[in-house]
Amino acid sequence: MSAFPTIPAHFARPRAGEVDVLVVAGEHSGDQHAAKVVGDLRKARPGLRIAAFGGPELRAAGAQLLMDMTTFSAVGIVEILSAYPFYRKLFARMVDWTTQWKPKVVVLVDYPGLNLRLANELRKAGLSRAGFGETAVIQYVSPQLWAWKPKRRFTMARDLDGVGTIFPFEPAVYADTKLDARFVGHPFAESDHQPGLTYDPEGPVLLLPGSRPKPVRKIFPALVEAFALFRQEHPKRRALVLHTGGEVHAELYRLLAEYGDQAKGIDLRPVSEGPAAGCAALVSSGTMSLTVALAGIPGAVVYRANPLTWIVGRRLIAGRIDDLGIANILLKRQAWPEYLQGACEPVPLAARLRECVENPGPRTQAVADAGELLRMLSVPSGATPAEWVATFLPK
Repeated sequence: MSAFPTIPAHFARPRAGEVDVLVVAGEHSGDQHAAKVVGDLRKARPGLRIAAFGGPELRAAGAQLLMDMTTFSAVGIVEILSAYPFYRKLFARMVDWTTQWKPKVVVLVDYPGLNLRLANELRKAGLSRAGFGETAVIQYVSPQLWAWKPKRRFTMARDLDGVGTIFPFEPAVYADTKLDARFVGHPFAESDHQPGLTYDPEGPVLLLPGSRPKPVRKIFPALVEAFALFRQEHPKRRALVLHTGGEVHAELYRLLAEYGDQAKGIDLRPVSEGPAAGCAALVSSGTMSLTVALAGIPGAVVYRANPLTWIVGRRLIAGRIDDLGIANILLKRQAWPEYLQGACEPVPLAARLRECVENPGPRTQAVADAGELLRMLSVPSGATPAEWVATFLPK
């Protein structure tokens, strides 16, 4: 857990004494997505007064940063409990600032654990339109209700004035509520916002076990052993592991040290160092699996969890989704084969790597699937996230 900053007794007043848009983005990915929206809004309406509880990307886009929310986090029960007083105080100050300065629109970006609680408080305070106030409170990036906690849509309909979804099938999830849910396109579908992965037939194998320590601990050993088997027939090939630093980097480094000679040819590199290329990928389910898919890199989706967690999780999503990889969910087929839990083993994973490297078929199919995904995730002009947010501003 990062050291927590001091929470000021009062956050800074808006630069112009008023604020049109308040953005709340509590994670690095949300900060990046929100910065793109703010940049587009300011191009269309240069005089907008925008403040943010976010991070450095939002500040660079021109928002007045009230507090950097991306520099601290709590992971695990003990850490969360010890951090509870900090989060309670921070949350109260955020509510106080928002109700005092009454922005015309509050844009809550992803991070539903914080943002949906904030929407509820703003409704109870009578600030939001849902609470008979004048501020539009909207959520950009819907929680994955199609997989987890679908009943949240009813409290969202009570507390929010709109939701902008990044997947085309998500508005239908809200069809039995009064909430205005619109597909506004996925950030990765925009050419200037696509993540930095590309295909290179001579490049390394990408081993991408995720961005959280516990899943990495479960998944990475199978990837190391699979690459070791693959390298027996392709001794000149190397592997690249992209990571987010901190505790994840430490866990990866520890596991590589444990494997010793079996981990030869595997390099670690922070995602922050810029674009990367690969010939094939073994990638944990989640956002990174979509990144790999959009890059047209062939490979497989992998996942392992604690057995009890796995059993409970599969029961919760039973009947709603069949696959875990986002690209596979969108395409309604396993375009990227999934090796989950007991199937996440070195021998079949090594065989999949050999298939991707030795045969042109997987790459050809991956390119076709990437094009289909890009079309599915794009929206026509007039329906972008910034244009959607602008519909809630006074004319």
